[in-house]
Amino acid sequence: MEKNYLEILEDLLETTISEDASDLHLSVSHYPIVRINGKLISLTKKETISSHDMREIVMEIMNKEQKEKFLKEYEVDFSYSYKEKGRFRVNVFFQGGEIACAMRLIPEKIKSLEELNMPTSLYEFCEYSQGFVIITGPTGHGKSTTLAALINKINQENFKHIITIEDPIEYVFKEERSLINQREIHQDALSFPRALKSAFRQDPDVIMVGEMRDPVTISTAITAAETGHLVFSTLHTNSASQTMHRIIDSFPPEQQNQIRAQLSTALLGVVSQRIIPGIKGGLVPACEIMTATPAVSNLIRENKMHEIDLVIETSSEQGMISLNKALFSLVSKREISLKNALTYSRNPSELKRMLG
Repeated sequence: MEKNYLEILEDLLETTISEDASDLHLSVSHYPIVRINGKLISLTKKETISSHDMREIVMEIMNKEQKEKFLKEYEVDFSYSYKEKGRFRVNVFFQGGEIACAMRLIPEKIKSLEELNMPTSLYEFCEYSQGFVIITGPTGHGKSTTLAALINKINQENFKHIITIEDPIEYVFKEERSLINQREIHQDALSFPRALKSAFRQDPDVIMVGEMRDPVTISTAITAAETGHLVFSTLHTNSASQTMHRIIDSFPPEQQNQIRAQLSTALLGVVSQRIIPGIKGGLVPACEIMTATPAVSNLIRENKMHEIDLVIETSSEQGMISLNKALFSLVSKREISLKNALTYSRNPSELKRMLG
């Protein structure tokens, strides 16, 4: 009997949602795998996936353009809505000559920082009329979720024109007080740089760039922040100082002084976050927060990024917090284990000293 591949996938999506999993992984010759509270779990009561099944499942959920892009480039990103139960960010790719698929569940409800147990001091970034805010951290550590909480705070409290540029669109915002236009790369725009440049002609107050992937996007985002826009974006970096290095090093040497000067005046802050398995279950966020005080701006301008960590460490009265201090607090409150704190720390020996 011919299999109904859409039904097979929908059954797996139901499981992902009902088990409160963050991700679903499908690959040939394996059981489907879900990630729950950071741990991968095989769904051994389901069937293993054959090469034919894998191909048919992904072809069911891709449109013509996505199929063409996948066969041409060997991978494709898109969003997929499952009934009215959930949206998924999907990446279909080849590995070992076979098709594989990773699906990230995007919750329908946009949680507030309070609900995410994130520092509510981050809301202060929403009060500016212009400037640049960067949310950083490894893949899968909640950058998009934090970004959505900040954008939604503006949406709830201010009459602003918000433009988001994403690949693909993750959280779908419901307009409250703000006007929101969400643009998806490959569907509504050809590229991040092009969409960002055209945003200047669309009269936005706030621009959210899902991810800064190239120097043109970074440069345009900084220019947007300099010219009267509040810009939010993300980067896959592990700290504020590393973020500054990554941004500046992405440009040729002859441009770097200019970028440092622009960044030193446009930057509002950098948030570097991790989500860590909690002692009582679930995941607990830990954040490094750097705000662009005159001291920080001066270090960026003078190319002394190696001193930023020390400024963060000694500027708690100005709202800054180092990752180790955040981890120390979580261990002290028995929210995370010492072992996990040391695993996620960038300086475990210093954290051990702090904990005595």
